[in-house]
This record gives sequence, C-alpha cells and structure tokens, in this order.
Amino acid sequence: MMHTTGKSPTTLAGNGGAPMIEITDLQKSFGDNHVLKGVSMSVQRGSVTSLIGPSGSGKSTLLRCCNLLEIPDAGDIRLGEKKFHFGASHRPRSDRQLAAYRAEAGMVFQHFNLFPHMSALQNVIEGLVTVRGMRKTDAKEVGRAQLEKVGLLAKQDEYPNRLSGGQKQRVAIARALAMSPEVLLLDEVTSALDPELVDEVLAVVRGLAADGMTMILVTHEMAFARNVCDQVIFMAEGVVVEAGRADDIFLHAQQDRTRQFLARYARTNLGERKA
Repeated sequence: MMHTTGKSPTTLAGNGGAPMIEITDLQKSFGDNHVLKGVSMSVQRGSVTSLIGPSGSGKSTLLRCCNLLEIPDAGDIRLGEKKFHFGASHRPRSDRQLAAYRAEAGMVFQHFNLFPHMSALQNVIEGLVTVRGMRKTDAKEVGRAQLEKVGLLAKQDEYPNRLSGGQKQRVAIARALAMSPEVLLLDEVTSALDPELVDEVLAVVRGLAADGMTMILVTHEMAFARNVCDQVIFMAEGVVVEAGRADDIFLHAQQDRTRQFLARYARTNLGERKA
C-alpha cells in the first residue's frame, strides 16, 4: 500500500511473506515540475494493483520509474533481490544492471511500441535473443507459446500493419511475458484502442490475474479496476491520496478527493464486484 510519507510502507494482505516490490519515498522532477513527491508502495507476489487518478497525477511516471525507464531523483526501489537507491550521491547504474532489472519488470505501453518491420513472432522473441541470448529456435518455441496464451498464434507471421489495435496490444503483452518477468507493468494499455477492442485486451489481463501474475496497471477502466484488482491506489498531484482494497476504495472511500474523482469518472460505469 502506498503512503505519502514514504517512510514505512505497509503491505496489503495477500499471499503473505515479504513483498515482491517495495518503493520508498520516491521522488521525480522534470525541470521545475515536481511530478512524484515522495511515494511509497509495496506489492505482494501474485496481486494486482491499479493506479487511478486524474491526468497529470504522476501515475505513468511512477510506473516508468518502477521499470527504471525514468530514473528517480531520490528514494529506493526493490524488486525481489534487486535494490536501487537514488539520490544526489548515488552511483550511475551500468547499462547491464538496468537491462537485468528491466527484464524482471515487463512493461506494456499505451501505444504498443512494436517494431513495424518485424512479424508478431519476431517482435515477441527479439528480447529473448538480444537480451537473454537465447537461441532463435528456442526463442521461437517460447514466443509461440506466449502468442497462444494471448490468442494470437494464428497471427505469428503477420506484421503490425496487418493487425488491429487490440491484436497489437496482445502481441505487446506476449512480448513482455516472453521474458518471464517478476512483475508486469501496464500503462493505460486500452487508452489507444477503439471501444470495441478494449474487452479483448482486458480479457487477457484478467486471465493473467487469474493465473497469479503480479501486475501494476495504470487504468481509466474503473469497473475493471474494481472487479479484478486486489489493491487500488488513488493519486493526485504527485502524492497518494488514498489506497486500499478495491471495494474499500470504490464503496467506502475516506477522502473527499477520492470520492469526487469516483463520482465524476467511475460511478456510472462500475460493474458488479465478482464473488
């Protein structure tokens, strides 16, 4: 669970044991824009956490910091046994260290980021070959298994320009999963899709949650956040306003700012909580 103080993150009750991810007092600025103002979080293995809040609240920046695509200005990040401290005196990380960490934190982007000159299968296996050093024949076996998991094995030889937006996003998910990450980070993965394609991507994410994949996702799909996520974190202006179990946030929010957000963005589109 996240806290604005960032000094002693607690965990949402889940599978027990030490959290898979711990982030402490994370700060990030871009010039004079202080985007993250001391955020802490912990995530249990096998849980799904959603980051919700208005645009500009720091959600995507936090997710990119989790993957070290953005290097925080201060704070600590631990993923499993890998830990980084950030601050004025920290030593620069080598490209090898960053690549090893990012391989454990798979990232799926809003706009897919597929290589247009590569087939679906080639996109999925590229990291296995270039980062993991896997033989191409072995990588193809892994890639086909992941494409089958997202329902796209029949499209393995198609290039991105022959795929729908939903299919592209499912290929991007398969690409991230092929690296066997400890956690999957999803940054508004349905925002660039036509409405009729959203459900096919959410169905894949729902299946991954059922399989016990640890995930942190930024989303504006409030019904999905309520029905699928274990932990919901509401952010505004670079801090965590409120965090807790999905039902606690959606049904019993304690902070006025949270209630106002949900009234505006979510109340007319909440599904029934699954039993």
